[in-house]
Amino acid sequence: MLKDRMNPLDRAAAMAKGERVDRIQCNPNLSCGIARINGRKISEFNTDARALASSVIATYKTFGLDGAKVFTDLFTLSEAMGAKMKFPLDDTPDLLEPAITDVSQIDHLEPIDPYKDGRLPLHLESMKYVYDEIGLQVPCSALVVGPFTSAFFLIGVERLIKLMLKNPEAVHRLCEISLQSCISFADAAIEQGMTPGIAEPMSSCTVVSPKHFREFAKPYIKRLVSHLKSRGKGVSIHICGKTEGIFEDLVDIGIDAFSIDNVVDLRTCVDAIGDRVKIAGNVDPSNVMFLGSPEDVRKETIKCVKAAWDSPKGFMIMPGCGLPVETPIQNIHAMMDTAREIGWPIDPEKLDYLLSIDKYK
Repeated sequence: MLKDRMNPLDRAAAMAKGERVDRIQCNPNLSCGIARINGRKISEFNTDARALASSVIATYKTFGLDGAKVFTDLFTLSEAMGAKMKFPLDDTPDLLEPAITDVSQIDHLEPIDPYKDGRLPLHLESMKYVYDEIGLQVPCSALVVGPFTSAFFLIGVERLIKLMLKNPEAVHRLCEISLQSCISFADAAIEQGMTPGIAEPMSSCTVVSPKHFREFAKPYIKRLVSHLKSRGKGVSIHICGKTEGIFEDLVDIGIDAFSIDNVVDLRTCVDAIGDRVKIAGNVDPSNVMFLGSPEDVRKETIKCVKAAWDSPKGFMIMPGCGLPVETPIQNIHAMMDTAREIGWPIDPEKLDYLLSIDKYK
């Protein structure tokens, strides 16, 4: 097995300066699958900050990935504003009921206090543990569920989609309240040493049209990005599903990096916006990472690098979305080992050679 010769923080700093590094960046997105790395139950993350932190730390130390992220699910902000949750013993939490059921209740909503509300204080405590132990080795992040997506979970997905057509003013009110909560949580995460990233799955063109994205999502995401940049932070965003219709909007929002879903053609994204935004992606998290063999993972990872290694603003290997909880550990190792096998700088002929051989067979 190949070993890293640099830690992720030094690698990122050297890449930013155009200096030589040991390998291409790679960051498998384990999400709640981090529980499997040190024998935890996912439900422990809802009550024990040290359990969450220890799983984040163990995941970094096990794989050497180029990022350490404190995150459990998409509903932490909406829960802190009153949404009801269901907490399985050993699976990802899910939304049970939105915070409100009618527009007349919008004025009853208040932005969160990240130090008091819901599970947010636990997440902040976990961030401190993570940063104190590994913050000088690896970029540490907190995923902020963006203002448009969180607005959906405040009133319910079907209701908000109807409101976009029948009562757009109500949607803007929800997004404004949601944005203030995003900013408060992001600021608190920064105080713990984290760099906030944004998750905006409901901004996907698979969910809403580019027109509705520009009207309801973009203004609030742009304000969040501007705020984070005013705090001296680079900003990455992940949006699930199709996004080709909003590529230029994402550039205009001001993001520094874009993590794309596997349903989007990677080369199309590079050609469209790779000269202005770093691209990350997009190995299939289900059919390849979860269901495939280590060799499948290796081959698909190399294919992604072939498609995007020359992106002018940079490229990082990632899955197209968060990995299923039970993704085989050997497949995560296979992705990281492939990054080490590819190395740096990228040699296109070497990529062709690596594709022509089977490492695991």
